[in-house]
Amino acid sequence: MAVDPTYYFSYTPVNIAPEVIASVFLILTATTLVQTIKSRAPLWLLILPATALSEALGYAFRTVCIYWTTLGTFTAMSLLLLLPPNALALTNYKTLGLVAQKSNLQGPVIFIMRPKFITWFFFISDVFSFVLQGLGVAISTKEGKRDLAKYTVLAGLFIQLVFFAAFFFIAVKLYRDPQYTVQRGPRDLDRVGAKKRLFRVILGTTVLLYIRGIYRVAEFVGGYGSKVYGTEWLFYLFDTSNVLVCFAIYIESFIGYHFQRRRSNKH
Repeated sequence: MAVDPTYYFSYTPVNIAPEVIASVFLILTATTLVQTIKSRAPLWLLILPATALSEALGYAFRTVCIYWTTLGTFTAMSLLLLLPPNALALTNYKTLGLVAQKSNLQGPVIFIMRPKFITWFFFISDVFSFVLQGLGVAISTKEGKRDLAKYTVLAGLFIQLVFFAAFFFIAVKLYRDPQYTVQRGPRDLDRVGAKKRLFRVILGTTVLLYIRGIYRVAEFVGGYGSKVYGTEWLFYLFDTSNVLVCFAIYIESFIGYHFQRRRSNKH
């Protein structure tokens, strides 16, 4: 049954903004999809258009909620706007793991710098935090379970922030170590320039996702009706804008050029 939007939002959400943002994310979906195909990038980079499409659907549901707010539409919106950006972290984890894997290293490597550790350790942590956040939103649909839902989502967010910080530290270590090299892209003069470009993407987007995570923690700590939860422009500033800037970075310095699949030699 439809209710007044303030019942779930604690404020009356603005019109036009979610429609425009949904359209922007659809453009980003198409752009990253074309980049992935044309650059012969690894197929795991389809994470980018899939994430952008999920964001577009989230803002489409936010638009629906302005006119017709139900528990179902609000929950769908919450899930689609909370969870998909976590996949951007998976992109960074896989990218750093490939840098470690493809570099010609001399001598033993400490375990935290090993490709499998970087990829799978952070992948598992991200999936775990993803599941906790999704479970928390699902629990919130149950009557009288708001506190349990809040703490479940917060647990997922805190875990994510801890591992973001650890990942950032390891990424900086790899960036400073000259043994780790990156394949040149079409805009790079040499491997040094390629490495700088790629690590600007990894580190820059990780910082933006970390800021978004801090905002989400503040939102859930305060809970329904709090200053953070009830201030819509904060959501657009610290969530929407950060995710959009992440996509701008991914598109401007596309990761796929550094890990291109080989062309087939068949004629």
